[in-house]
This record gives sequence, structure tokens and C-alpha cells, in this order.
Amino acid sequence: MTAIDTTTALTVRKVTGRIGAEVSGVDLNRELDDATVAALRAAVNEHKALVFRDVDLDDAGQERFARYFGELTSAHPTVPSQEGTPNVLPVDSENGVANHWHTDVTFVLNPPQLSTLRSIVVPPYGGETLIANSAAAYRDLPAPLRAFADNLWAVHTNDYDYAVAPESLDEEARQRRSVFTSITYETVHPVVRVHPLTGERGLYIGGFAQRIVGLSAGESRDVLRQLQSYVTRPENVLRWRWAPNQLVLFDNRITQHYAIDNYDGLPRRLNRVTVAGDVPVGIDGTSSHSVKGDASHYSPLATAARS
Repeated sequence: MTAIDTTTALTVRKVTGRIGAEVSGVDLNRELDDATVAALRAAVNEHKALVFRDVDLDDAGQERFARYFGELTSAHPTVPSQEGTPNVLPVDSENGVANHWHTDVTFVLNPPQLSTLRSIVVPPYGGETLIANSAAAYRDLPAPLRAFADNLWAVHTNDYDYAVAPESLDEEARQRRSVFTSITYETVHPVVRVHPLTGERGLYIGGFAQRIVGLSAGESRDVLRQLQSYVTRPENVLRWRWAPNQLVLFDNRITQHYAIDNYDGLPRRLNRVTVAGDVPVGIDGTSSHSVKGDASHYSPLATAARS
């Protein structure tokens, strides 16, 4: 394909004051020129989440679009990909729901830098995705709490009660959880992460953050709950109502998201493709470190310059 200069037609319109923008005037089925990719990168740096309507992409098209921003990860460190598409993870209600706040795959050393979700099957009501701006949350912290958070590190792991208590799981759900935890990962990340491109500080926590280094389990829960309450303030959240043939691109380094289970068990499916990320860095320049689990089969290591 020949690259088409689309920057003159590209329009970015804010959806909320703090997060989210709708992009129009760009055909994701066409090869994008460098200027357009740079404009999209700048837009996602500013707005954290970009929404594209009427994209009419297949899996290969979604992969092609995501690859403009870096190398792709495989679908997931433990969960199988869609058959024949090793980079595509089907987020399908038939395989359970993940209705909790999280940042994708933070239990590995270098989680994805960007995530793309494409609507495949949309319920007639409900099924929205919430995306929260964790940089705005950090800025909202009172100065003493911000100074406290600056020095904290958290253990992220996939081996915990993902969305519901184990005793409430049926056999099918227990098997899904067994697959999800078939390799145990633990990684220590800064609670306040510095974005490698913008220099913004954001709260890097979410559902996989299970313990604060140096604190007890009870103390960790209290601290994480307090910090998380700033992330999920309504003014920091984009609530996106899916329609057919839409794609959402969001910065996985400085957001959290939540898939709302409010569609009465009706079919809902999104396909996810993620872009390989760099190792998180805290405000003192110290990088995250792995405690348990090798995820090199899942993701190449990106650098900030490549991101």
C-alpha cells in the first residue's frame, strides 16, 4: 500500500475534560504516513484514550494499526490467543467477565505500552468500558499523600482472586482461573510511574497490585484503596458505550480500565491487540524488577525511544 498523508483531514475532538478524544478523518484501512502516526501518538499522549468509529477492520488490520506504535506482544502471558492469530486476545463474555479496575498485564516486568480494543459483538445495552486517567488522579492527591505515594513500591501478581472469591467459582470458572495462573508472576513496580514520553507522573496500581513493599497485607489494602479512590473519581473517567466497528486505543502506562458487567449475560466480545512496552521507572529513576516468572515469550522489551 502507498502511504497517504491524512494529517490535514485528521480531527481530534475531546470527549471529556480530562480523558478521551474521538478521532475522525483517518482511514485505518489505509497505510498511514509517519506524520499521521506522529499526530496520533501526540493525541494519545494528551488524551490517554482515542476512539475511532466505523473502522471496519479485521484482525490483520487491527494488528497492522497497533504495529505503527511498536512491536506487538503475543495475546497474553498465559491465556491462549484466538486460533490462528497469536497477537489477538478475544475478550469474550463467554469466557467470563473482568469487571474490576486494572491496567493490562502489570504483573510482568514490561507491561504493554498501548492497548487496542475492537468491537466484534456488542450487546444491545450495557457493556461499556471505563477508562481512567491515572495522571489526573496523581495530580488530585493532596500534597502529603502525593509525597507518601512517591516513595512506595507495589507487588503486582496474577495469582490472586481475580474478580470473585474462589469459593463462588463454578468448575468452568475455576478452570479459567487455573489457566490464568498457570505461570505465577510477581513484579515490583513503582506506585508512581513516570511516563517515558511526557514525563507525567501517574498512579501505577490497579487490580494486580496486591501489596505495598514494607507494609502488611492489611496496611497495603488500606493504602491501595485510598490511592485507587482518586483514580476512579468520575471526572477522571471516560465511559465508552460500544457500537459495532469501533476501535479504542489507550495508553496502558497511565490509565486503568474496567469492563462493566451490566448486560444481563448477553454476548459481548472485543478483540485486544497490545503493543510491547518498556520497564516502568519511578520518580527516583529506579526501574521495576521481576520477583517471579519469565514473560520473555510474551513481550519483547521496548525502550522509551522506540515507544
